[in-house]
Amino acid sequence: MHKVYDLKMKKKTVGKTRHVVAWMNKAEYEHVLEYLFSKEPALQKHALHRISAWKGRFGQSTPVAVESTADLVRCQVLDSTGQLEVNDLVLLYGMALVRFVNLITERQQKRVARPLRRLAGNINIPEWVVNLRHDLTHRRLPSLKWCRKGCGFVLDWLHQEYWSRQMGSQLTEDWNSSSEEEDEEEFAKRYEEELLRRQKEIEAHKKVRELLISYEREQFQTYEELAKQGGQRGVWPDASADLSWILTQIKHFSTEARDVLIDVLMQDGFLIPTAEQLESLDIDPSEDSVDMFAPCLPRVFLHFWLPCLKVLNTSIFINLILEKLFAELSNEPSSHRTYYIASWISEIILCNSKSELKAHKRLKISKERIFINRLQFPWQNLISTCVNAPCPATPFLLRQILSDMDKPLPHDAQQNLLRLCSIYTQGYHENTSPGPSDPAQPVYTLQNLQDRLKSNTSQNRDTHSSNHAPRSVQAPPTEDLQEKLSAETIQERNFALRGSAWSVCTDKVPWKQYPLGKVPGQPEDPSCLMVECYSTFTVFDQQVELDQLPQHHGNRSGPLQSRVSGADGPLWTHSDLSKLKAGLQLF
Repeated sequence: MHKVYDLKMKKKTVGKTRHVVAWMNKAEYEHVLEYLFSKEPALQKHALHRISAWKGRFGQSTPVAVESTADLVRCQVLDSTGQLEVNDLVLLYGMALVRFVNLITERQQKRVARPLRRLAGNINIPEWVVNLRHDLTHRRLPSLKWCRKGCGFVLDWLHQEYWSRQMGSQLTEDWNSSSEEEDEEEFAKRYEEELLRRQKEIEAHKKVRELLISYEREQFQTYEELAKQGGQRGVWPDASADLSWILTQIKHFSTEARDVLIDVLMQDGFLIPTAEQLESLDIDPSEDSVDMFAPCLPRVFLHFWLPCLKVLNTSIFINLILEKLFAELSNEPSSHRTYYIASWISEIILCNSKSELKAHKRLKISKERIFINRLQFPWQNLISTCVNAPCPATPFLLRQILSDMDKPLPHDAQQNLLRLCSIYTQGYHENTSPGPSDPAQPVYTLQNLQDRLKSNTSQNRDTHSSNHAPRSVQAPPTEDLQEKLSAETIQERNFALRGSAWSVCTDKVPWKQYPLGKVPGQPEDPSCLMVECYSTFTVFDQQVELDQLPQHHGNRSGPLQSRVSGADGPLWTHSDLSKLKAGLQLF
């Protein structure tokens, strides 16, 4: 064992702790450091042998950085040999990376366990390295490319944070950006702040819910008075003093606790009515299942929430409501919630429409609008969120968004987007659903294709009968008639197969009874496909014309390299390919 310290500073360092190291002198240390990070396998092996000797001197007190560096460099050396499979290399790199992250963050853990991402962030280790360790431990193994990338980054980090410090006589393994006491105090402070924030959020949630319940109570009372007086249900009186005070409080929460207010509004019993609330407003609860493809908000229910929406009429708040409504759709809610969520989205977009006549027509009873001025919506984001939350009403909502954009998309792009959306939701993007005989009907499924074939056959027969003498109405075309081939088709196929052992089958065969790859009369035993007389020869014996070989100028190894190489390096060597060819036999 050797003690390393500066003789010139001996008097000043008498009271300090001396660091006992395993290398003989600074020259040996520099020698091992240079060889470790030389990228030369032979030199790296020599450095690993020296570190093995150091471990014998260190015993149980081997520095974590030295041990982790040796493990990772050993992975690179074994990787360079080309003798290990990809899965073996992934497991090898994975074990070294997992040990590094665990050992390097273990010293920072306290009695209360803290996330590894936070501990790693304190010592400047990025989050993706911790995620890589998490995938190696709990999930599907990452690719070899990511393992090599993680190994390279960690080695650079160790070189900078440990090995370079030793060169400057800073013999330490303290990678903390702050002292342990300060880190503990900071963690306790953050925990208290998080606890206080959650408590305030719970209190705000309770107050907002009580406010909205009070608002509904006032509105139900107003509706009952209108029903007793026999007045028009669409004409609601001005807000009372109590309702005005409630609306003022709601407006206050829209700025102080905006997210909490939106979360409460999305709950059942508020913007999403319950069956009891619909019955109290004389709305049939079964109406929400009449037309899921074009949802429409009941007029009474819209006027019920109109005073509240008018005080929340800000661009930020309305955009957040739209975002939350689409987020709720993506959670695959019940049909009742889906209908009213889609109805609110449609109503908000419609009331903000560029055409005032269209919006006034929608609210022709009360002649009131939710928005006084047109709001600016993030149209591209709305399209993305709408498509990412598919439901039966998605084509209808997407059509509204596309028609109301300030800078509309090209017509072809709109049609393609609507058609793709309709295919996904199994609905039609036209204003009217085409009938089965409509030739413009999109082909979504095999049944649509069969209907198209039947329709075309029926139309051809009708045309043929109109050009000849009248005859009785015939039954729909059968599958036998559909399977018949015209003389022109048979002639065209025979011409394409000229000189081949194959020929067109003209027999009436019910092909739907046979799976792909089988022919009538074929037994289940696959040996029936073997011919009686055959000969074999290897790939190397195959005669290939030189003029048939592809010529490559400038990049001779291009096609071969693309087949035998992958993102993580060569998959097969030329020796492997030769062995494969030698083992193949051609009939």
